[in-house]
Parts: sequence; structure tokens; C-alpha cells
Amino acid sequence: MSSSSFVTTHVLGFPRIGERRALKWAQERYWRGEIPRSALEHTASQIRSQYRNDYAAAHIDRPAAGEFSFYDHMADTALLFGQTPERFGALSNTIDALFILGRGQHSNGQNIAPLAMKKWFNSNYHYLVPELAADQPVRLDAERYLALVDEALAANPHAKPVLVGPLTFLYLSRGLDEAGRLAKADELAAAYHQLLSLLRDRGVTWVQIDEPILALDLPSAWLSAFEPTYHRLKVPGIRLLLTTYFGDINGNVSLAAQLPVDGLHIDATATADLIAVADRLPDYKVLSVGIIDGRSIWRANLATLLDRLEPVHARLGNRLWLAPSCSLLHVPVDAALETRLPTVIRDNLSYARQKLSELALLARGLNEGRSSIAAEIAAATAARAALDAAPGRHSAAVAAAVANIPHAEVQRSAPFAERAKAQQERFQLPAFPTTTIGSFPQTQEIRAARKAFKNAEISPAEYEAAMQAEIRHVIEVQERIGLDALVHGEAERNDMVEYFGEQLDGFAFTQEGWVQSYGSRCVKPPIIWGDVSRSQPMTVAWSRFAQSLSNKPVKGMLTGPVTILFWSFVRDDVPRETICYQIAEALRHEVNDLIAAGIGMIQVDEPAFREGLPLRKKDWARYLDWAVRAFKWSVKDAPIDVQIHTHMCYSEFNDIIESIAALDADVITIETTRSNMELLNAFADFAYPNAIGPGIYDIHAPQIPSSTEITPRVRLAMEKIPAERLWINPDCGLKTRTWAEVIPSLEAMVSSARELRKASA
Repeated sequence: MSSSSFVTTHVLGFPRIGERRALKWAQERYWRGEIPRSALEHTASQIRSQYRNDYAAAHIDRPAAGEFSFYDHMADTALLFGQTPERFGALSNTIDALFILGRGQHSNGQNIAPLAMKKWFNSNYHYLVPELAADQPVRLDAERYLALVDEALAANPHAKPVLVGPLTFLYLSRGLDEAGRLAKADELAAAYHQLLSLLRDRGVTWVQIDEPILALDLPSAWLSAFEPTYHRLKVPGIRLLLTTYFGDINGNVSLAAQLPVDGLHIDATATADLIAVADRLPDYKVLSVGIIDGRSIWRANLATLLDRLEPVHARLGNRLWLAPSCSLLHVPVDAALETRLPTVIRDNLSYARQKLSELALLARGLNEGRSSIAAEIAAATAARAALDAAPGRHSAAVAAAVANIPHAEVQRSAPFAERAKAQQERFQLPAFPTTTIGSFPQTQEIRAARKAFKNAEISPAEYEAAMQAEIRHVIEVQERIGLDALVHGEAERNDMVEYFGEQLDGFAFTQEGWVQSYGSRCVKPPIIWGDVSRSQPMTVAWSRFAQSLSNKPVKGMLTGPVTILFWSFVRDDVPRETICYQIAEALRHEVNDLIAAGIGMIQVDEPAFREGLPLRKKDWARYLDWAVRAFKWSVKDAPIDVQIHTHMCYSEFNDIIESIAALDADVITIETTRSNMELLNAFADFAYPNAIGPGIYDIHAPQIPSSTEITPRVRLAMEKIPAERLWINPDCGLKTRTWAEVIPSLEAMVSSARELRKASA
């Protein structure tokens, strides 16, 4: 085949965390003052060196460069262009400044709040939300970024620097209204032009600019801003690859195709007709097809993917580039590290390193013909056939149970007003009742006991005694502080999803399936590989024991069906709706067993509810229909005096508030501190009918709030939520904090509640 038909391979990004979370451990040691910054930087350098080796081993033509972050790429972009909040003072583009943006700062006796966090589109990655000011000039501070690029170019002169696009950066920022953010586009584009000129001077020929907002339903003003912005930043000698992902670009294909860029990357996992996109591109532009699913851990079906690619290759020749659909940030590093999984599952896994190999195979299949990878195609096909035939993959009993879930809306047995009256009679709660979201500090002692039990170093009785001792301690602390609705602290839980998956059929668990959630926080999602069912109670014994220790209500704690679904690596052969119903049916039995054990408050957390929302509004109704139904099916049997709570994290609620209300939870707790209670506006504008607990202190930052900080936040909440329906609680669970931080913070929270009760008496 002529070299003119050869495809180019590239990647959009790679996991930052390194093997076995090396970056996390170095970050946290640095924050504790145990190692110097040079040691942290050395660890990061080793991680980058390793993934450059991975690129070379897979013969990736244009590896990514400059995309590595010590915390978050959006915050890095804010520092790169000098767009940081005034409250931090003058910040230069350093690693320590990045950590300040993510973790906040304690200065002159005051807590300086970090940047807010939001979900990165519909992924479980949290980005730091830049804050813009109209009078803050854009100022390029590129030394740290250029050092990363130089490092990559030294290893491969064809490396492709990566930048967050200027319009995606502005669109996802806060601090200014739409017009104010768009007003900064020209100045920001000029700074991009300056940076691209510096890259050209280093010999860079291609630069990747990420504009994933093109997969959204963008307002016309933002669409209109693309052409002038990209004309402004264009630099002769630099070829731009405009990159979109997480969804199709639908009606924005013509716009993207005609922009003054030299190539377009599309997410082929969300784009049905690749030829239609190829036909819209001018003849001189390349089309990068994101053919390997960058968010899936399943081995690629090479034959099926070649079926899709071969017509595009015939049409484009060497103007076809191949890549994963998005940055590989969203998958673990290396499936070869998984030594304990059943062979039938392990043989079907593909993490970041395996995806590089799959990309190379597809390129070879196109460049040299399908027969050149016939053995690999056969191996992938055989592995999937074995998985599909494995016991547990499909269950007739589970299918029958799901078939019983009605298509009509599921309702509680009585309206909220009637339930609220019965619940108040049962619990006798004071005004502004106080509670926490569920978890308490996961100390080294707790982790050691859990590890010893898993390794059979202690008996089940010894493990139970250790966990019961911790539960007793947690109850005593809450009683002493004066909280009104208690929790058992979740000492026995390694993770809010993995814990349940370990006790449900249809799940498998990895050793090294870690992915970054935010900063140094990593999660290890379980794998849903078969039909899901519950064979025995999962939380009842712990909840019953905790409730026996107090006369106050102790909440039973469950993770909801939507969150278990979206925070797992999900099988790809069954609709997600079906899997969610399977989980909901399992949880329904658990809720009923908790009620039978005398548990009067049950919290079913759904922090992923907003995250699961499709990017295009045309697809929202179907998702929201089954997501709401699954939650309500889980709790449908609860009597009117059993109080159902739910919790949601970093979400914007305005556009889905009706569906949140449709969940009909008696109490919803949400994270609101970093938005300074602004997220409550949706509930106030909608006149949300049930009780709400807005988070009044940020547990993701290492800061201890005082009652003088908390009380004004509650008063802000009182302006939007009637006092009789207002709860007081932290933003989220407390597992990542220390007892030295938790106790004074909760004491301040309870003190504020008591102060407000006196004032309103």
C-alpha cells in the first residue's frame, strides 16, 4: 500500500496518576511536609517518562505533550493565562499556586476558599472552575507548560502539545455572565497566539486544542464566537487539531469543519456516520477518528471497528488519524497489573496501555490489510465469546424481576406533607436539625483492620469487633457534639460503590483499576460484568448495631442505583437502563430489610444523578425517566414514618430540578459551600416542596470553619428555603478528613444551629 494511505496514530492524553497511584502518594506526602517539592517533581517526571515509553512501544506517531497536571488541567489553564481570583493575591504559574487553587489557603487567621469543583461534562472527573473578573488582564505565564513540552519534544520531536480551547475555558468558567466571559475571548485568543508562536519556535508543527463544548447544545452567541476567535489565535507554521469528545458534534459539524484549523477530532463512540463527517471536511484537513472508547475498560472488537474505519480510510487515505475517543485519563493505567480477576474477565480488559496497543493494531490493519492482524482479531473475538458464555453473565431470575418494574411512574404511599407529619411525630426533631452525609474519618487503624481481614490475618469475629468499636466511637462523638440525626460512620466500607458491588452478584473487583476523581483523590470503580442481584443483606447488621447505641435516629446508608451504575465500569452488551433497574431491585430488598430492623431514616445517595445526564437535551427525557423510576423503585415500600434522604454532589440543578423533585426524597442534601449557596437558587426558584440540607462547610479542603463562617451561610440558605424544611450538614462525607479537622468543624456547625434556634424561637 502506498505511504500516502498510511494513517497517523495519536492520543489526547494519558492517566496522570502513574502505576499504583504514585502521584497521589507523593502529593499527599508533599502536602504533609514529608518530602520537598523536588521529590514530588521527580515522581511526576518518572510517570511522564514511563508513559512516553508506552507511546514509543506502541509506535504512537504523535503522542500528547504538556497535558500532565499535578491537580487539574482547567486550573492549570487559569494559571497559564493569569486568570486567578483576587482573594489569593498575585499567583504565578507554579505547582504550589495550583495546589492553592484546589485546596484553598489559611492566611492571616482566615480561610480562603478554593475554587469550586464541577463534573467534567458527564464524567466522574471533577475539574476546578476558574473564576474570571472583567478587569483582570490576560497574562501569559508559560514557563511551566513549555518545560513539559520541551521534555516531550526531547523524546519525540513529533509530540503534539495539548491545550484546553479558549472557548471551552471561558464557557466552563464562572464569575462573569455570558456576555462578560465572551468579552474576554479576543484578549484570550491573543494570548493563545503568543503561546502558539513560542511553540512554533520550538519546532512544534501540530497542536491539539480541546473544545469539547462543541458536543453541547451551545447558545448561538458561543457558536458565533468560534470563527473570530480561531482566526485571532492562528499562527503560520502551526497546524491545529480541533478536538471534541464525550458526544457527537451533531449540528456543529459544518461550523467545526469550516474553522481555520487543520484537522478535526470526533468521538466515534458517539458518532454514527463517520463518512458524513469526512465528507464535510475540506480536502486539506485531516479527520481524527476517536475509535477506541477512552472511557471503557473493555477490550475492543477489532473486526467491528475495522468495518467502520475501512470506508473512511478509503475515502481519506493519509488524512485519516486514529486516536482514543478522549483522554485516557478516564481509565486505569495497565490491565496487566490485574492478577486476581477471573481469566474470562481479565482477558477482556483494556486499560490505557492496552488501548495504545489496540490503536496500533487498527492502524496496522488499515495500513497493511486486515490479514496482518488476523490473529489478534481472532483472539479478541474468542475472548468476548467466552465472556458472553460465562455463568452469571445472564440470569433468567434477574430478567423476570426487572420485568415486574412498571413503566408507569412509581409513587410513595402518601404525599410529602403527610409523611413529614408522621416522621416528625416519630423523631421529634428540633428546628434546623443537624446531621452528616454518612462517612467519618477512615483512619490508618480502620484500613489496617480491613486489609488484615481481607488477607485472612484476623478472624471474622475479630474484624467485626474492630468495626463495632469504631462505630461505637463514632456514635459517642456525635452524641457528645450534639448532632440530631446520626450515622454509623461507614468504617467497614472501602468505597461507597465498591462496598456494595462486593456484596452483589454480577460485579468483579480490580487491584489497580484506579482513576483520578479530583486532585489526589482516586477511585477504583468495580466492574459490572453480569446480571446484578442481591443474595443477602449488605448493611443491616451494621445499622442495627449502630441504632442500638443511641436513642437518636441513626441513618441507614445506601448508595443509589444510578450512582452504583455510573460509578462502575459498566458492561457494554446490555442497556444501562436495564442494569440500573437490576440494581434498584436489589436495593429495594435492602431498604425493606433495614426497615424491618427498625431503621427509621434511610439515606440513598445519588451524587451521580446529574452526571448521568446526556450532553444533548434531546436525550434527557428518556434518561431522566428511567433514573427517577429506578430511585423510586428502590424506596417505594417505605412506610410514611420512614424518612428517605438522598445526597447529591457538585451539580447544577436548574435544568433538572423537576426530576430531582420527582425523586420525592423526604430530605435532600447538596453541596453548596463553594458556590456560596448559589446552587440553592434552583430549589428556591422552583419552590422545591421537600426538606433540604445545603452543605455549609467544604469538606474537600483542609480547613476548619468557625461558627462565624457557618452561620452567615445558613442565613443565606434561610432566604431561599423555609426554616421548617431546612437541615444543616456538611457538604459531603468526612472519610477523607482527620478527626482533628472533623470534631471542631461539626462543633461549629451544631453551635450555629443552636444559635439560629434561639434567634428564631
